[in-house]
Amino acid sequence: MKENMGNPLQLKSLNHISVVCRSVTESLDFYQNVLGFFPIRRPGSFNFDGAWLFNYSIGIHLLQSEDPEGMPKTSAINPKDNHISFQCESMSAVEKKLTEMKIEYVKARVEEGGVYVDQLFFHDPDGLMIEICNCDNIPVVPLAGESLRMCSLVSCSVQQKQLLETISALHIEK
Repeated sequence: MKENMGNPLQLKSLNHISVVCRSVTESLDFYQNVLGFFPIRRPGSFNFDGAWLFNYSIGIHLLQSEDPEGMPKTSAINPKDNHISFQCESMSAVEKKLTEMKIEYVKARVEEGGVYVDQLFFHDPDGLMIEICNCDNIPVVPLAGESLRMCSLVSCSVQQKQLLETISALHIEK
């Protein structure tokens, strides 16, 4: 059992998230035309309305609410609320597009050791918080006992080298 301590369920990846919708049609439009997902085949054996979408190595399963009028109303945009996050190539391009689409959003910035992550938060049609960020600016550094992992494979070798140089420098100073 000890050999799988870091992955006791032997998980491979995140497959999909499910989102209960007031209107599958409205949510389909949002996830396709705002976030760039495309519809994929959904099992015909389901006896409820919904749609499946895919992109960025993740699925989104839209489920029609049985009580659309009883769903909670969209609240103020709160970056500390539950959300899903997508990395982007250009924060300025995303902000420009959200403005053009008249989608209300909130900006935030996180700083860690002189490295900045910019964030934009907005809601889908049912109030699910969406974050767009350049989070791959900050390396993913395990707290203990794991090897270094990065958000972006493209920048992995550069960031890993910089982090290893920093760690080496700290050990030399001691």
